[in-house]
Amino acid sequence: MRFVSFEKNGKATLGVREGDYVRVIGDESLESLLARGVSLGEYAKTNATEDKVPADGLKFLPPLQKPPKIVCVGLNYADHTKESKYEQPDYPTLFLRVNTSLIAHEQPMIRPSVTDSEGLDYEGEVAVVLGKGGRHISKGDALSHVAGYALFNDGSVREYQFKTPQWTVGKNFDGTGAFGPDLVTADELPAGAKGLLLETRVNGEVVQSASTDDMVFDVATLISVISEAITLEPGDVIVTGTPSGIGWARTPRLLMKAGDVCEVSVEKIGTLRNVIADEAAR
Repeated sequence: MRFVSFEKNGKATLGVREGDYVRVIGDESLESLLARGVSLGEYAKTNATEDKVPADGLKFLPPLQKPPKIVCVGLNYADHTKESKYEQPDYPTLFLRVNTSLIAHEQPMIRPSVTDSEGLDYEGEVAVVLGKGGRHISKGDALSHVAGYALFNDGSVREYQFKTPQWTVGKNFDGTGAFGPDLVTADELPAGAKGLLLETRVNGEVVQSASTDDMVFDVATLISVISEAITLEPGDVIVTGTPSGIGWARTPRLLMKAGDVCEVSVEKIGTLRNVIADEAAR
């Protein structure tokens, strides 16, 4: 199933995509359902209404607006590590995103107004949404903890990312973490979302293209390794890393400006689209 969060009559609403339409389920959020341990498929079958709305023109929301944690993985494609001039680490490079950075499909991605913030860059990624949490999760059991997958564009303000050895600030500007549009349940995809083509396009030009098989640490490994240290919770999101082709590593650099259109597509999951907008003057 493909779950969609959107705004209807000024209220956050949950639905299931059916072709060009979305069937309304209700107003309980995905994070609430996951926290309660509800089977998403059974919940949708039981609560689906007769109300169907066209998907085109919906005001989308991120699939989860306030996930408990957003754990991002850096340097998880070897070609991207190489273009970033880092040594390939033998342990996942982890950092956190905050909920206030999230935006939805078709919402503007914001290029911040700080005077030296010209480096808004794209990073197309696959996001994993957990349906079960735990500590010390074995790699063999890890995929049973996955509720589904979505798309993510880890918009990065590069000058701020590299001000210090810690990447937190450059990865958490408001309006830079695009997430959605659908949560595709794990049963609809290959195990661990393996073997899927990931592409990022800027103004229609393909700038990133790779297979999810190219991840250095696959989904099961990431869940297991993170849970060695951190208690994972239902609704947590793991953003699994980006392949090579980022704008900062190009000559000349390809950095996003107002009016640019950035799209992240992954085979069998869909397309996440955002137009770049400058932050309003204060």
